[in-house]
Amino acid sequence: MRFLEKKLAGSPAAARVAPFLIFLALTVCQGQFGATSACWFYFAKTIVGAWLVWEMRPLVSEMRWAFSWEAVVGGVGVFAIWVGLDPFYPHLMKTAAGWNPNEPFGENSPVAWLMILTRLLGSTLIVPPLEEVFYRSFLYRYVANQNFLSVPLNKFLPWPFVATATVFGFAHNEWLAGILCGAAYQWLVLRKNRLGDAMTAHAITNFLLGAWIIWRGAWHFW
Repeated sequence: MRFLEKKLAGSPAAARVAPFLIFLALTVCQGQFGATSACWFYFAKTIVGAWLVWEMRPLVSEMRWAFSWEAVVGGVGVFAIWVGLDPFYPHLMKTAAGWNPNEPFGENSPVAWLMILTRLLGSTLIVPPLEEVFYRSFLYRYVANQNFLSVPLNKFLPWPFVATATVFGFAHNEWLAGILCGAAYQWLVLRKNRLGDAMTAHAITNFLLGAWIIWRGAWHFW
């Protein structure tokens, strides 16, 4: 049995929460240790995140990718909302520059591109399973019942639905788009009775947003 898997095997809640908290702790460290630390910590966070997902797989049965037309529509729709709403509401603690590796490492330098592609890869493949497991599998059901595994994934509960979407939203600088995003992903879980479609939609959103950022130089989204 692998190291983290062994530590978390006895607690379904810990298996879903601890990896997310480790990932979050590395996120908090970004930018706290000099100008380049935002990039290097993201690079490290992506590697650690891949390991966390690998360790979680045997313990979190619902963390399986699934593809559907609803996931595609949801992912593209959330991307459109994220970009389209951006000019029309105040954001949380947002700087104009955002996360732009070209500034500390030089415009189009190899290191800058390494960081940019790492972020695109990490946000597309690592962030969705970690966040969807925490928010949609654990938090939504835990708000409803501390014995969260007793709550079916497809059971609609108004208060957990609103609470989870709100917490997810305010974890992002783009809080309004984040709330709508959280609601859309939760709807996918409820509709399909599985987590995989929300993971896929989340991945599509993040990939399209990353491609938009790189194409348009809209670094404030990162």
